[in-house]
Amino acid sequence: MSQHTKEEKLAAFGRLLDVLDELRVKCPWDRKQTNESLRPNTIEETYELCEAIIKCDNEAIKKELGDVLLHVVFYSKIGEEQGLYDVADVCNALCDKLIFRHPHVFGDVNVDGSRQVEQNWEQIKLKEKGGNKTVLAGVPAGLPALVKAFRVQEKACNVGFDWERPEQVWDKVREEFEELQAEIAAGNADGMEAEMGDFMFSLVNAARLYKINPENALERTNQKFIRRFNYVEHTVLEQGRNLKEMTLAEMDTLWNEAKAKGL
Repeated sequence: MSQHTKEEKLAAFGRLLDVLDELRVKCPWDRKQTNESLRPNTIEETYELCEAIIKCDNEAIKKELGDVLLHVVFYSKIGEEQGLYDVADVCNALCDKLIFRHPHVFGDVNVDGSRQVEQNWEQIKLKEKGGNKTVLAGVPAGLPALVKAFRVQEKACNVGFDWERPEQVWDKVREEFEELQAEIAAGNADGMEAEMGDFMFSLVNAARLYKINPENALERTNQKFIRRFNYVEHTVLEQGRNLKEMTLAEMDTLWNEAKAKGL
């Protein structure tokens, strides 16, 4: 395990700044990059980091953290060239925000556990100069819908808009499921979509109340499905056949084999 001193860490960060400075001058590709051109790559690198985390692949995590850090430094360099901000401004702004939002660490506020820290965090953000003016304003519009649902529910919860007991959510889940079934029975396409959204939103709420991250839970099931389906496909190919030739019953048999193997 690496155990670098603070001085070594600062030297490594300085080396990264020097390398990027040189690339920005001497490399035609790096020289032409803008915030707009980098943005799609930043999204991709973030997802690659998330994938490495899901797989618990520490070597990949280290690599992908480097790629994400490169983007942070790159955007800061572009800001410096435009006379707007540099990496020191970015770091200092972050430090100032962290100190301001953690008065229980850097001030004289007392908290009772991480839950109260989360609640205080939302209240502090509402008071920040230039901060979010409403409770939900800080949720990025571009978030994937599942993550966005979880975040808006968290923020509403932190200002007291929540059930008193987790088990109360199941009545809402059942209500939304029944409304979805009614729209399906009526064959109303728009109503089905709306009620499916309400039903899924209620399930996300249930996950939150039982301290389950719905994104992680769904991804866990995605990976399980992929493993089992890959087993079915691989087995069929070994038999010299393809999936289109299989009956559903035959595929179910192989699926259960995969399940029995713990895949």
